[in-house]
Amino acid sequence: MCGIAGIFSFNQNETIDQNILKKMNDAQQHRGPNDEGYHFDTSIGLAHRRLSIIDLSGGHQPIYNETGDVVVVFNGEIYNFQSIADELKQLGHSFKTHSDTETIVHAWEEWGVKCVDHFNGMFVFAIWDNIKKELFIARDRIGEKPLHYAVTSENQLIFGSELKVLKQHPHCPSQIDPRAIEDYLTLGYIPDPKCIYKNVYKLEAGHYIHLKQGKDTEVITQEYWDLPWQETSYLDKTEVEEELIERLKKAVDLRLVSEVPLGAFLSGGVDSSAIVALMSQLQEQAATTCSIGFDVPEFNETDFAQIVADRYKTNHNVEVVDHEDFELINELTKVYDEPYADSSALPTYRVCEVARKHVTVCLSGDGGDEIFAGYRRYKLHLQEEKARSKIPYALRRPVFGTLGKLYPKADWAPQFLRAKTTFQSIGMSSSHAYLNSMSKLRADERQKLYSKSFKQKLKGYDSRAVFDEALAGKEFKDPLKMVQYLDFKTWMTGDILTKVDRASMAHALEVRVPMLDHTFVEWAFKTPSNLNLAKGEGKACLKKSLEPHLSEDNLYRKKMGFRIPLAQWLKGPLKEKLERVLFSDAIKAADIFDSKQLRKMFKQHQDGTSDHSAGLWTILMLGLFLEQELKK
Repeated sequence: MCGIAGIFSFNQNETIDQNILKKMNDAQQHRGPNDEGYHFDTSIGLAHRRLSIIDLSGGHQPIYNETGDVVVVFNGEIYNFQSIADELKQLGHSFKTHSDTETIVHAWEEWGVKCVDHFNGMFVFAIWDNIKKELFIARDRIGEKPLHYAVTSENQLIFGSELKVLKQHPHCPSQIDPRAIEDYLTLGYIPDPKCIYKNVYKLEAGHYIHLKQGKDTEVITQEYWDLPWQETSYLDKTEVEEELIERLKKAVDLRLVSEVPLGAFLSGGVDSSAIVALMSQLQEQAATTCSIGFDVPEFNETDFAQIVADRYKTNHNVEVVDHEDFELINELTKVYDEPYADSSALPTYRVCEVARKHVTVCLSGDGGDEIFAGYRRYKLHLQEEKARSKIPYALRRPVFGTLGKLYPKADWAPQFLRAKTTFQSIGMSSSHAYLNSMSKLRADERQKLYSKSFKQKLKGYDSRAVFDEALAGKEFKDPLKMVQYLDFKTWMTGDILTKVDRASMAHALEVRVPMLDHTFVEWAFKTPSNLNLAKGEGKACLKKSLEPHLSEDNLYRKKMGFRIPLAQWLKGPLKEKLERVLFSDAIKAADIFDSKQLRKMFKQHQDGTSDHSAGLWTILMLGLFLEQELKK
């Protein structure tokens, strides 16, 4: 795993400032502590930081073709590089190394922009073709590896693996985008392609940038892959059960190639346990597994991880951490570069820290919930969808919209009386209802909190546009497939994969995700919804297929996940920190919130009349980011 950076001038024959690019590259040393490399030519500069995984002696980057006219810097892994290399050799290309990186150079020579269609992997790479005077930058289909980019006032394209890389450039845009704040307060992260700063972007998953020197004057991204949303479900129950394990095992096997120690995360949940089970069946030596436990039983899954470790005789490593792990909170602001509110980033950071003591590459079980409908919110959405389908939208919108406005936020009440969000959602379209149900702060809550001046800055924008844009031109007959699609286009890249990439790279740990193998995803996305969500059981077909490989305790116990006690934290040990940040000079200077409404929200949480933990944590992480900005 590595980091890349670059500067490309739209102005021909411009000299690239080498010191600036080196400073940009130094900012991502944590991503690649083993080596660094540069390529400079007229109007182009490329940089690389390397974490050595494959071809330890010959994988130094940048890597060139036979004549030195084509050069690449690359972050990620191409898992099928050996078969591609064999094909390219038969077509007349000669290789100097045994690295997957060189495969990209020759694939570009042979297939041009279509080279991405041949790769199975997680990647971001930048190719400069000095003969064609073309720059080509591509991101993997699912978005496992990140890329940020911007065009400066000096007409240069700057890009890098993390936002902190771009911020080293003296002309990187730095004005905060109000629309990004709106999206963040809704989702808890800033969705691609937006960034916290205006005119800074993230290259979207399954997209590329292709620029020709002297011809192109702006950056236009092109999509080369999407989920097979148009294809109807065709797999029956027998097909799923027969094929699922073999297909997943193939994806795991592809990710076992490494010249450094390799292991797996093991929480004891379905997905990580599945990866460990199949990994153990594919290799002769015992797998190395890593878990973290918490010092309170209700948050501790180590007993379930131990069941899998014992069954497959893994070299199991467990560390127990303090559930009140507050030291990390300020550190996360630096790790993620922009506001990021997924509180599971704290335990994710710690488990990466533990794993790096034992391995350099770690397999993860991420993706199972999104592919096979494991989240509780999917079940709730389908229940609401039944109500929406029975009442015309023209009637639903005014009746349930009014009920949603009038009904109090009754977090103190029994579950059956907490109907505010449900009333709101029934009065909305299906996609907007899903956004409402998973929002950190719902639209009505955000509007109450915003200051008058911030509302003016938004100019009518609201974060429903994120889902509207994702679904533009698409029509789903299956409401479950629609929300799974939305999660893949937004939540997966913006939250889950961002969390894992930054937390792992902070420790120079490479994480590979077998369930996000694009061929497996394409197959699994066509699984009928009634097999994924059966009799109220999420991931039903996956669990059934895994019964010969895992115990009932691992498969059918209640889902825990990486939880932390936010509500209690924000009333107790984090109360003072929360209050200080909410009413800090940084928050006031940003002029996003109405201070009276913010004070009311804080008080309601402390009094126990409302549980505002999700919203308050989201604002806390924004406030810490703004404090960091104010120190510049």
